[in-house]
Amino acid sequence: MATPALAAQQLFSIGTKIVAVGRNYVAHAKELGNAVPKEPVLFLKPTSSYLENGGTIEVPHPLESLHHEVELAVLIGKKARDVPEATAMDYVGGYGLALDMTAREIQSAAKSAGLPWTVAKGQDTFTPISAFLPQSMVPDPHDLELWLKVDGEIRQEGSTRDMIFKIPYLISHISSIMTLLEGDIILTGTPKGVGPVNVGQKIEAGIRGLLDVHFDVGKRQRATS
Repeated sequence: MATPALAAQQLFSIGTKIVAVGRNYVAHAKELGNAVPKEPVLFLKPTSSYLENGGTIEVPHPLESLHHEVELAVLIGKKARDVPEATAMDYVGGYGLALDMTAREIQSAAKSAGLPWTVAKGQDTFTPISAFLPQSMVPDPHDLELWLKVDGEIRQEGSTRDMIFKIPYLISHISSIMTLLEGDIILTGTPKGVGPVNVGQKIEAGIRGLLDVHFDVGKRQRATS
């Protein structure tokens, strides 16, 4: 396995936001009964949802499970505003792996009511994330194999070749809406195979040949004063 050149803790100190892209793989959109989008579906996650490799994903009361969504994460290397697609890759600082943990019951209720997904997507530990690899170690980010296992059983396997909206387009599109700053992250969507992971289970995930991560799943313990 390659040795990441950028430590994950660098990301946590400088990032201002996580911009997530929903339904960016046709098969995933269809498995949840969603239409294939004509333009990127975007939502924000707070940086307080980051969880470093080896940590415990917390399932909030009264839930017993969350859904796993493995994704390629793009680290922004410098300020990007109104970036042309042709030069968008110049703004990439590196690549990593992230999980967009989702309280599916809460998300489904919010979608039915026409409400935002913040509670379903943005809670503490809902963005488990790897260290980041520099661009030089990832010659083609659109030809990577993502995988995820729960208790040793493969759940998700997919290639970034199948992304509907590619990375240059995403950077250009997002930067036309909001300025991307150094350390910000774009989560590029998940391939098919999402599903529940329960308290007490273990998640392993990775980019084949480059890096892997592992996380326990536990019940959230409320802080006491």
